[in-house]
Amino acid sequence: MTKPAQDRPTLTDRPALLRQRDRANRRGFADILHRLAADEIQDRLSEINRRFTAPAVVTGFPDFWAQVLPDARVVSDEPVLDLQPGAHDLVVHAMALHWADDPVGQMVQCARALREDGLFIAACFGGQTLQELRAALAQAEVEMTGGLSPRILPMGEIRDMGGLLGRAGLALPVADLVTQKASYRDLFHLAHDLRAMGEGNAMAARLRRPTGRAVFARAAAIMAEHHADRDDPSRIATTFDLVFLTGWSPSETQPKPLRPGSATTRLEDALKEIRTRKT
Repeated sequence: MTKPAQDRPTLTDRPALLRQRDRANRRGFADILHRLAADEIQDRLSEINRRFTAPAVVTGFPDFWAQVLPDARVVSDEPVLDLQPGAHDLVVHAMALHWADDPVGQMVQCARALREDGLFIAACFGGQTLQELRAALAQAEVEMTGGLSPRILPMGEIRDMGGLLGRAGLALPVADLVTQKASYRDLFHLAHDLRAMGEGNAMAARLRRPTGRAVFARAAAIMAEHHADRDDPSRIATTFDLVFLTGWSPSETQPKPLRPGSATTRLEDALKEIRTRKT
């Protein structure tokens, strides 16, 4: 059973997240990973033999995504989405789902906004994103202060995130992942880029007092020692995993899985035939 909204733990300090996004937009939004996500989504759409005439995009960066899908209705990733039931044949949740306190709820709202046999696509960070930075900051903070505070957003595993599609009532669910390694001069260069992406620490449970410089200096040394870029050891490398989720609004015209036990050919017989062909 889904918990009532008031009983769910609050992951995100939404006012802080909105301030970060606003600063990123005003000071020069670093959109390279958004462009990678957009290219992947466009590739997926190009493989579907259908023209979508009523698309919508849910995102925290409307200016960028309005250019990617210029005919789409662009709405903010608020807890309650400004989408009308059955109004769209395509809904793209673009690079914001990882900040949702209720990702299933976001998907359910997107699914309700779809027409029959409409397509839902989400792109967000997940998997091992920033695993190197997470480990370095944790080690440095424990060494220097004896404590540990939330600094990197928890990332969903692809299997768990794929399972949310079915919970949202979407059919033919598919989850896949694109890994991007990124190289930086040092930890401070990486932190600057994260702020420029609007992806700084906006967790509700984050430390609310300034962190001593010694913690970051130690974390930078750990990154340089343990996560040097293989191609240029003077730099550091970190991981960004982009998770893509795809599902369809149920329709009678969609292919259905066979009932258990309804197969007409045994797997053993099929494997025997393949071995016979090879010999």
